[in-house]
Amino acid sequence: MRTVAVIDYGMGNLHSMAKALEHVCPDGMKIDITTDRDTVMAADHVVFPGQGAARDCMKEIHAQGLEPVVQEAVRSKPFLGICMGLQVLLEHSQEGGGTDCLGLYAGDVRFFGRGQRDAHSGERLKIPQMGWNRVRQERGHPLWEGIADESWFYFVHSYYIDPQDRKLVAGTTDYTRRYASVLAANNVFAVQFHPEKSQHAGLQLLTNFLRWDGTTS
Repeated sequence: MRTVAVIDYGMGNLHSMAKALEHVCPDGMKIDITTDRDTVMAADHVVFPGQGAARDCMKEIHAQGLEPVVQEAVRSKPFLGICMGLQVLLEHSQEGGGTDCLGLYAGDVRFFGRGQRDAHSGERLKIPQMGWNRVRQERGHPLWEGIADESWFYFVHSYYIDPQDRKLVAGTTDYTRRYASVLAANNVFAVQFHPEKSQHAGLQLLTNFLRWDGTTS
């Protein structure tokens, strides 16, 4: 039986994630919510969710010995990072006075800042960004199949990724500035938004992920 492993390090809304995956899961595929290395390594697909503060997430990842598990999954499996599961893939976050992350991709996680205003309307923008926003598809990818460019997705975050290699950016969003909201590299696709809360577009993205073999050709 094919399996998708959802890595549980205590910092994600796993109930919502599991329900969304169950909704789109093809026949013959099993969902495992797990912290077990062997279960993750045996899975056909890996989902790495997360929410909360970067320091707390990294503390739990280290406490549960999951850093090598995530590193190996990133190297070898179709891998979907979500929200904090995107941010901690980079080297360093400004959150909490500065937090070292997993360092799998060069770059930083930066604070939006206070007192920001919309460039067009002048409206004061709330931090965290909480609600619906558009994602511009910066390049083609199998996970965009059936999803219109500039579709709406649901976001909750105060920090955004700033990868050094701009070729990794597969999607961008406007909020205080245009920032990278989707990172794609080989078998990895990681998003700032919550597909499990993003209705049709989010479910389509999860469907595409479970069909994906980890290649982009």
